[in-house]
Amino acid sequence: MFGMAGGTAGQFFVGPLITGGVPWRSFWTYAGFVGLAISASLLLLLPREERKAASETGGFGNVVGSLKTVFSNPQSILCGLIAGLLFIPTTIFDMTWGVRFLQEGRGREYEDAVRIAATVPFGWMIGCPLLGLISDRIGRRKPVILGGALVLLAVLAWALFGVRGFFRGGAVGIVMGIASGAAMLPYTVIKEVNPPELGGSATGVVNFINFTFSALLGPVFGRLLVEVSGGSESMALEHYQAAFKPMLGGIVAAVILTCFLKETGPAGRELASRPGPVPRT
Repeated sequence: MFGMAGGTAGQFFVGPLITGGVPWRSFWTYAGFVGLAISASLLLLLPREERKAASETGGFGNVVGSLKTVFSNPQSILCGLIAGLLFIPTTIFDMTWGVRFLQEGRGREYEDAVRIAATVPFGWMIGCPLLGLISDRIGRRKPVILGGALVLLAVLAWALFGVRGFFRGGAVGIVMGIASGAAMLPYTVIKEVNPPELGGSATGVVNFINFTFSALLGPVFGRLLVEVSGGSESMALEHYQAAFKPMLGGIVAAVILTCFLKETGPAGRELASRPGPVPRT
């Protein structure tokens, strides 16, 4: 939630600042100093813990063993794949190409395009705690992941192929962000399908797989745009539609993979623990 608050601020405030005359080099210099100040504050304010000896913690071998345990669990891989497939509409489509898509594909002015693109991470700020709350209330993870993925599929398809009408602009971005918040629930599931003492390793594994998607597929979608536009500097709506249409297939793949995910919510565990009917003899 708070990470996406930074994403919203980055799009909503930084774009107008640079347009208003602040050199981008100066901005990153100021941002670096702010980051150093935050780091110093964390160093001073976070509670200190006593360091245990390497012999007590198991050393490097224990770290490798923990990662091996998490990576060898097929459910861990499923969690990472689902999170990554549900996250790329935010990181690649919106945060990387969103402003340009809105300008060239939808005819928006720059300031308006920046404002609309910033609504997606704002929707994340709403969706992450909201979908987590819903999941906890019903005691299940899979139905919420599936529901969020299906809504994300519909909204992304509308953003690419929908006609101008009553559902447009910031409303599309907010709903897309809320639905994409379902990508955080696999972070909970991966900790529940692995030993409790490996919670940190599990979170690191799902985060690694998740952002590997964004790192590797970002250039792929960029290359697709170049190919469908014939290398043109200015692209039309049909170019964006052709390049980002495979992203819809990725969301469908996330829906299918979720069906194979183990239900780890309290209600699901309770149902699984109930004894079955006694067979008649």
